[in-house]
Parts: sequence; C-alpha cells; structure tokens
Amino acid sequence: TANFTGKQFELLAEIKRHGFDGVELPLFDPANCPAGEIRRALESNALECTACTVIPQGMTIFDADASIRRRACQHLEDTVKVLAEIGGKLLAGPVYSPVGWLPGKRRTTEEWQRAIESYQQLAEVLEQFDVTLAIEPLNRFETFFLNTVADGVALCEAVNHSRIGLLVDTFHSNIEEKNIAAAYRLAGRHLRHVHTCENDRGTPGSGHIPWPDVLNAVKSVGYDGWLTIESFGFHLPEISQAAAIWRDLAAAPEAIAWEGVRFLKQSLS
Repeated sequence: TANFTGKQFELLAEIKRHGFDGVELPLFDPANCPAGEIRRALESNALECTACTVIPQGMTIFDADASIRRRACQHLEDTVKVLAEIGGKLLAGPVYSPVGWLPGKRRTTEEWQRAIESYQQLAEVLEQFDVTLAIEPLNRFETFFLNTVADGVALCEAVNHSRIGLLVDTFHSNIEEKNIAAAYRLAGRHLRHVHTCENDRGTPGSGHIPWPDVLNAVKSVGYDGWLTIESFGFHLPEISQAAAIWRDLAAAPEAIAWEGVRFLKQSLS
C-alpha cells in the first residue's frame, strides 16, 4: 500500500502469525499519517517497524535552487518526526530525487556536493529523534543519481555521520553490481538496511539471486539489522508505475511474503 491507515490494521495479526517480527511502512505523506494509531496497532500485535519514503515529484536534495532543496529536506525531516512518533528507528529509501526521474544526463560534481551538504544538515534531526537514515541506490532505469554500492559508500564517507548509511537491495544490485555478495561486503560498516527481493521482485528463493552467498556476506560484515521483503502488488498505481510492475509476480501479493519469510528463516537456520 502507498498509505498505511486503519484500513490495513487488520493485516497486522496475520503478518505476525506468519512469522514476521516487523513491518516496513510507507511514509510518503507524513502530514496525513495517523502516527499514534499506528503505534498502538503495532504494539498490540507485538510488531516493530521500519519505514520507507521517497522524494516527492518536483523536488531533489541536490537541486541548484536552494528553495527546492529545502522543501525536499523538509519532507525528510517531517518523515523522521512522524516515524519517531510511531516508534520506528530506521527510515530507508531513495531519498535524493523522485523515483523514475531521469533528466537524460549524468550526475554532476555540483549535484553530488549539494547532496552531501543536505544530508549533513539532516543529521541533526536524525540525532534528535533517534532515527537512522538508509540511502538506497536504485538501478539505472529508476534513477541517474545513485546506482551502485560503491557510489553509496563514497557518499556515506563524504557525509561522515553514523546516523546515515546504506540500504542495499538485492533487486537493484542484481542489475547494477558485478557480484551481489561482494557489493554487500563493500557496503561494510555503512550497511544499515537490507531488502531481500528476488531478481524479478518476486518471492525470495524463486529466482536466481545467490542467496547463500548474499546472506553469508551480510553476516560477514557484522550486520544484525532487518531483512525486509519488498515487493508490490500490481494494483497499486502509485507504486507499480514507478517500479514498472505490469504483471502479477505471484498468485497473490501476500504469497510473496508468506513464502518468502519461510525461505529466509530456513536459509538463516
């Protein structure tokens, strides 16, 4: 779903029953998020949460126009505050420009530097609300700004703040990295979040992602955070358009979750 409201609360008990420890919430519109209700619903089902967000259309954190940069950063600050109200501590996603925005050129040095400065300014809010930001490289068909883990590491090194690290997603890495497991090892101390997606965004374990190598690499860098299954149903126009999902990836969207969590737990046992 693109918005998590009371309509979805009934799903939480079933999610818990299938063996999940938490859920990843979409926080695309923090101003209209019922934070207190969500927190109570999570607590009543003994579930923790992380959150994902995106940069709204018409904004980037690296725009030459300072007012546009400020609007993008304000969106992130507002999202951090709402996540803290819910009780979450990790915000993840491609938090630099809108998903699918491709201006037809390579990233410039000036854009890179402005992004670094924006993240450094955001660090104070992250500290204040005890939230960590995990920046996600996307594949070349969804962004021009950050595609590889190597560039993500360079960005984190330049920002140089413990509250800011990387989300590495197996789906995007399958497109952009020479070796997915090596990419996780390269992320190293900057790894803050992991999306466990199959090569077609379907059920983990049903495609050609080299899961034993990937999970061993994740363990080898000392990562002890979330393994989150991120997939999308076809009938979500806000998401399926951005992620280019034009078909059903499984018999039912929930099958990706129920079968995927069993696969991951078996793989880690």
